Amino acid sequence: MVKRRVHVAAAAIISADGQEVLLARRPSNVDHGGLWEFPGGKLAPYETGLEALKRELHEELGIEIRRAQPLIRIHHEYPDKHILLDVWQVKEFAGEPFGREGQAVRWVPMVELANYPFPAANLPILQAVMLPSEYLISDEEADEAIFDQRLERALKDDDVRLVQLRAKSLDEDAFIARAERALALCRRYDAKLMLNAEPTLLERVDADGIHLTSARLMTLERRPIAEAKWLSASSHDKAQLDQAARIGCDFVTLSPLRTTPSHPEVPPIGWHDFQQLVERAGMPVYALGGMTRHDASHARAVGAQGIASIRDFWK
Repeated sequence: MVKRRVHVAAAAIISADGQEVLLARRPSNVDHGGLWEFPGGKLAPYETGLEALKRELHEELGIEIRRAQPLIRIHHEYPDKHILLDVWQVKEFAGEPFGREGQAVRWVPMVELANYPFPAANLPILQAVMLPSEYLISDEEADEAIFDQRLERALKDDDVRLVQLRAKSLDEDAFIARAERALALCRRYDAKLMLNAEPTLLERVDADGIHLTSARLMTLERRPIAEAKWLSASSHDKAQLDQAARIGCDFVTLSPLRTTPSHPEVPPIGWHDFQQLVERAGMPVYALGGMTRHDASHARAVGAQGIASIRDFWK
C-alpha cells in the first residue's frame, strides 16, 4: 500500500527571555488527541514551508511572524502515512498568542518539556529546541591552568552553552580530574558538558552526557546510557548516521564539511552532500570541520542544528 505523504510546517516559538516555548494541545477528536505539539499545520498546494507557517500561526494563534529560521526537518513513518515535519524556530513575532480555534496553548519552560506527552514525530524537535546552535569541542591542552582559563573565556565571553570534553592524551584519573573542573565551570555558566569517553565514566562524573567516537558508535547494539542523559556521536557518512539513529543518539556531529589542517587527506563532504545527509538524519546535526561562527547561519539554512568547532572557540 502506498502511504499518504503529508508535509507539515511547525513552529518552535521561543519566549523573549529564551526560557520558554509555546505548545498547543491537540483536540480530543483528531489523531493523537490530547497530546501536546508544536503549533503549525499542513501545507496548502504551492505553499512553501515558511508561507504555510505564517498562515497557520495567524489562523491558529493570531500572531504575525517577524523573523524565523529553519530548525530541523523530520521524516516520520506512521502505519498509514509518511510525515515530513518542516520545523522553524520563531523568536520574533507580533501579537499575543492564544488559541483562536479553541485549542489549549501554554508557555512551557524548556526544563519541563520532557514532562509533556507528544506525538512520536515531535520528539526530535524537543532536542533541537533545547540544544544551542554552537558546540565547543575542547582542544588537547596540556596545561591545566590554561585549559581552565580558555574554557571559562569561551563560556563567559562567547556564551558557549554546550561543551564536549575531549582529552585523548590524558589517562583516566587525569581525565576525571579535568572533567570535574570543567563540569563546575559549565554549571557556573548554565552550560552542558559532554564527555568524549567510555559511557561507564558517567558513574564517576555526573556530566550531562557522553559523546561517542564513530568507531565506538559502530560497535554498539543499543543505547549505552540512560535516557536521562544526552548521547551524541561523531559521524562521517550515512551508515554512521543510521547507526546513531538506531541506538537512540540525541544529536551528532557530521564531518568534515571542509578540508581541515588536522586531516588534510580526508575528502570534505561539502554543503550539498551535507544537506542531503542531514535531511534524513532525524535528529539534530552539528556541522564540523573547518567551521567558524560565521558559518552558523549557513549551517542552519541547510538543516543543521548549528556548528561545532575547536579552533573558533578555543583561544
